[in-house]
Amino acid sequence: MDYKKTLLMPKTDFPMKANLPKKEPEIQEKWETMRIYEKVQARTKGRKKFVLHDGPPYANGDIHMGHALNKILKDFIVRSKSMSGYDAPYVPGWDTHGLPIEQVLVNKGVDRKRMSATEFRKLCEKYALEQVDNQRRQFKRLGVRGDWDRPYLTLDPKYEAQQIRVFGEMAKKGYIYKGLKPVYWSPSSESALAEAEIEYKDKRSPSIYVAFAVKDGKGVLEEGTKIMIWTTTPWTIPANLGIAVHPEFAYAVVEVKGEKYLLAEDLLQDVARELEWETYERVKTVRGEQLEYVVAKHPFYDRDSLVVLGEHVTKDSGTGCVHTAPGHGEEDFYVGQKYGLGVLSPIDDRGYFTKEAPGFEGLFYDEANKAVTKKLEEVGALLKLGFITHSYPHDWRTKKPVIFRATMQWFASIDPIREQLLKEIQNVRWYTKWGETRLYNMIRDRGDWCISRQRLWGVPIPVFYAENGEAIITDETIEHVAQLFERHGSNIWFEWDAKDLLPEGFEHPGSPNGIFRKEKDIMDVWFDSGSSHYAVLKTREELHHPADVYLEGSDQYRGWFNSSLITSVAVLGHAPYRAVLSNGFTVDGEGRKMSKSLGNVISPEEITRQFGADVLRLWVSSVDYTADVKVFMDNFKQVSEVYRKIRNTFRFMLGNLADFDPEKDAVPYERLREVDRYMLVKLNRLIRTIRSCYDNYNFSDIYHEINKFMTVDLSAFYLDFAKDVLYIEEMNSPARRAMQTVIYECLTATVKLLAPILVHTAEEVWGYIPGVKEESVQLTDFPEARTFEDEEKILQKWDRFMKLRDHVLKALELARNEKRIGKSLEAKVSMYVTPEIRQFLDSFRENLGQIFIVSKFEIAGSLEEAPDGVYQTDQLAIAVSKADGETCQRCWMVTTDVGTDEEHPTLCRRCASIVREHYAHLLQ
Repeated sequence: MDYKKTLLMPKTDFPMKANLPKKEPEIQEKWETMRIYEKVQARTKGRKKFVLHDGPPYANGDIHMGHALNKILKDFIVRSKSMSGYDAPYVPGWDTHGLPIEQVLVNKGVDRKRMSATEFRKLCEKYALEQVDNQRRQFKRLGVRGDWDRPYLTLDPKYEAQQIRVFGEMAKKGYIYKGLKPVYWSPSSESALAEAEIEYKDKRSPSIYVAFAVKDGKGVLEEGTKIMIWTTTPWTIPANLGIAVHPEFAYAVVEVKGEKYLLAEDLLQDVARELEWETYERVKTVRGEQLEYVVAKHPFYDRDSLVVLGEHVTKDSGTGCVHTAPGHGEEDFYVGQKYGLGVLSPIDDRGYFTKEAPGFEGLFYDEANKAVTKKLEEVGALLKLGFITHSYPHDWRTKKPVIFRATMQWFASIDPIREQLLKEIQNVRWYTKWGETRLYNMIRDRGDWCISRQRLWGVPIPVFYAENGEAIITDETIEHVAQLFERHGSNIWFEWDAKDLLPEGFEHPGSPNGIFRKEKDIMDVWFDSGSSHYAVLKTREELHHPADVYLEGSDQYRGWFNSSLITSVAVLGHAPYRAVLSNGFTVDGEGRKMSKSLGNVISPEEITRQFGADVLRLWVSSVDYTADVKVFMDNFKQVSEVYRKIRNTFRFMLGNLADFDPEKDAVPYERLREVDRYMLVKLNRLIRTIRSCYDNYNFSDIYHEINKFMTVDLSAFYLDFAKDVLYIEEMNSPARRAMQTVIYECLTATVKLLAPILVHTAEEVWGYIPGVKEESVQLTDFPEARTFEDEEKILQKWDRFMKLRDHVLKALELARNEKRIGKSLEAKVSMYVTPEIRQFLDSFRENLGQIFIVSKFEIAGSLEEAPDGVYQTDQLAIAVSKADGETCQRCWMVTTDVGTDEEHPTLCRRCASIVREHYAHLLQ
């Protein structure tokens, strides 16, 4: 007889093969059709808000693995919050202004100098919007849910208008000013840069020691004594106006070969070694403060170089006498202001010397190093030329070196709000403690923020100038410009005359003839994105200010976290975020930055094409995202195997619920066997753990905990021995319905818990679960963790049993390796135990042989009676032998009662009874 017909084998149409690269786009199309984002928001409307504010990626090029890591992490948070009792909207955004877009167009052959500013800006806008569409498609392919039809864009007229209001409010409070100061200047970009736009790379630079002859020693130094400086920027010597010494350092005058030199006493030995002085004689020692106002001669120009006092002078390197060019250094500038040195910056926008540097006009600053050094040698002022490799600031976009250059720029003042900024940092919850320290130190030590840029593609600085040169920033002009931008966009700043941009009938005492001009500079893009809290959080009705959390890459402590904090505190008096998370960079397997030149780039598109987005998302959940994350293909192969196990577990559970109706067939907890209760207790402990992990953004623990539960607790234990009940017992058997009840709860709970991570697979599984009413798992909440009166007792007992089971499995494996048995159902397990273990095992009502998946289990005697050569511990011994009897053709158990039933001679007594009573009709 064909007894397979009487077995209740798993039945499900849920496919074993995921085929995610093909299946996921189909699921996403279904979401589009059903407007899933809108349905989620409608379901959660009225709940407490949770707002994650999206930091805008730059709209240029395909997304990379860093983008994918960050966006997927955000999606975990938003999805988990909407399943945890919150209304969690997600408004994605893009940063759409800035130099890189200008450069792309220029590289494509666009000649911006042969077209109007408006024409060029329109090309920039068109390109930016194309990039937004491209990146939006790629983010959606990752399964990221959001209001993709209504993102925020920094080029949107309404956004620009709000940014203008931020600027105006800061100006109103006195935080905006224009001044001549040295700023980071990028000759390759022809623009000022903010600190956030600087990256440091190694650069080979000349290292020179130069002698400045004393002209007026003020009674402290003899005329002709030479003050020795050291610099790695010879090109700044033409701009020298002074020499700084530390007031508290001791300075030595030493005589070498008839020449006298002044330098810091503590650096004397190092300099002597560097200049290869065989002998020198110390003539005198003076304190730095005595040298104030000593006058030296510039090495090759007919002008003075004044000795000034500066606390910034160190003894880390050099000579302790610092060449001071106020036009090319921040500290030089401030000390120059104090002593009235003036500011000389004979370099143009492109980095070439002007006529203010006679003899070097037209030379590029870096090429001038050689010419300046040669000139110093000609006049006898060069003491030594060498070369060093050191860390040097570069433009993070063009990757070219930058310089300090004094120019007229617009600044946001930090000093008036510094203490409030620091206080607000301490009020924020930082999930990476070092992040708090990092931002705190940055704000504590940073100078004023240079917010002007000499480019076209950005938001204009809304300042007018009167005929007398006075800058005009009033509430009236700011609001008028904001409203104009809101209606027409910021291009009108470049299209309309100044008088047409001003309120009708506007008058100003500085313009008696009614003539005005407008500022040509645009705002730093960090001011753009840094205004997003005001332009988005305060204007979108579904959001609120401050945001509950910001999550960006660790580079944003100097970028978006920083600029957003400054504008928010300046305008609103508090931080724009309640909590801050950050993720590390994605690097290759050797920890190197990914770059096309190294050939080590792995793109999100490559991973989704080969493995599917869910595998990429599962990988994101598996890593410690707070540190730099290594990306290599073996990562995804390993995670793909974990995914396969999870999927197979889902499929097995679905297959064994084909005849289960949760409303009719579910068994109450109190009627379950202990082993079934044990699984429910474990499940609810898991629910509690996972929900806590989501709350604390600890996604790697979710990955490990769910993986462990599904592969160890379910697959390797409960579902493994469940087959003897699920397949063999009759359909409505209490034991079978009890196990189906547990499996149903495990399935629905784990699908919901994994829904924020495996978004496509959870959706797919949800469609096959019997009895669920919601059309999408996204329209459900996480399961609530239940507690049971007997859970501690159950856990203690069955956790102990599981350790004992491990010993049985080891003994079976040993017997299998020794060829004494094949499958475990061939085995008889005889256990020899201490009285304590016997008492423990006697407390079980379950069929322990069934749970061990062996045909016969017995407690054969005391530990002392155990035969030699068997598996043994200090509390038990286990003998494994072949079970007596024949194999039942239905349940595969080896028993001695096979053949005792005349009608079904190849079945055991249990199976024969089940078949006779319930399935005889199937065999006719």
